[in-house]
Amino acid sequence: DELAAAEAAAAAAGKKKAATDRKLVQRLVGSVEDAVQAQLRAAKGGSPPPDAELAVLKKRGLLAVATVKALRVAAGPQHGNWGRKPASDLTHEMVLRGTWRDALFKPVNVDAAGVAPAGGALHPLLKVRSMFREIFLEMGFAEMPTQQYVESSFWNFDALYQPQQHPARDAHDTFFIKTPAQTRELPADYMERVRATHEVGGEGLSDEFNSRSTGWRYDWSEDEARKNLLRTHTTAASSRTLYQIAQLAKANGGAFQPQKYFSIDRVFRNEALDATHLAEFHQVEGFVIDRNLSLGNLMGTIADFYRRLGPEFKHMKFKPTYNPYTEPSMEFHCYHEGLGKWVEVGNSGVFRPEMLRPMGFDEDVQVIAWGMSLERPTMIKYGYDNIRDLFGHRIDLGMVRKHPIVRWT
Repeated sequence: DELAAAEAAAAAAGKKKAATDRKLVQRLVGSVEDAVQAQLRAAKGGSPPPDAELAVLKKRGLLAVATVKALRVAAGPQHGNWGRKPASDLTHEMVLRGTWRDALFKPVNVDAAGVAPAGGALHPLLKVRSMFREIFLEMGFAEMPTQQYVESSFWNFDALYQPQQHPARDAHDTFFIKTPAQTRELPADYMERVRATHEVGGEGLSDEFNSRSTGWRYDWSEDEARKNLLRTHTTAASSRTLYQIAQLAKANGGAFQPQKYFSIDRVFRNEALDATHLAEFHQVEGFVIDRNLSLGNLMGTIADFYRRLGPEFKHMKFKPTYNPYTEPSMEFHCYHEGLGKWVEVGNSGVFRPEMLRPMGFDEDVQVIAWGMSLERPTMIKYGYDNIRDLFGHRIDLGMVRKHPIVRWT
């Protein structure tokens, strides 16, 4: 009896402990919404969820994206021409017979590129030369005749008041001609005035031609002046043009008209070849003749010219220099980005009275002039660092054919 009572007490205690350890479950919300099921139903109805939620459903394998394409087959505009061979050209026979009216032609693509021409490409220098010429004409300049490559020392040097013992007249700087060695045609009266100006500054000449200078004080040689050479600068053409202007003014009773001239042509110098020098190159030259011109007029004209060439020439500076036939004289330099240094692109100055007075110009008539190469501005514009790659026997003909049309902005 005691054992049975103990077992009954133990069972009652276990039931009480079990009832005590049991956890109660209670409802926290009124209803539960299955968001995933709602997204799947919306996607099935044609309203897919946002990209972020769609990516989660695809990753869980609950949804897959499939593309369904539908094609509609219908007769096109060329359906009635099936089996007919289109003609590529309108022939003379079609026109005569009138069959062109019902003929089928191949469409013409007006945007298609044509066949590249086999020849006719312009060298970059010629393109730049044309642009230089247009700028001069826009500025009101007229072009001088420059077709005379072989020139006499008289027009190349003496008429410019350059002494005959000047180093530039030596054989190591100038190409002299052997046959014919001398010229026979020089204006005798003008040559005598040039002689007097070289020797004594015009002493003994009439006031019309007297420069009132001391001259170079040496014995001037006519034989030296008659020597033929390959012109070293196009200023020889300028001296001829100025002499013609003086002669025309004299024929008109001394009536003088202000004028502006330019020239672009080849010159020749016996120089060592390097990255910026050639023995044969192009020179661009211009001058303005008027009364009471100054150095400021010269600097303004040069700056205006280069301003029209483009922003590559915005960095420019002038430097005093010496020329035997201009006073004052200036070099002008532009900065070359490729070479990383300032490069001389031209020379300029005001022609001396010793050059102008023997021609017959009045004392208040001045000529401002400048000269520059064609190659160096082209090098600066297009970034060439070696002039021999631009002009001469080393140039690449492929570069000439593929070079873009020059456009100065």
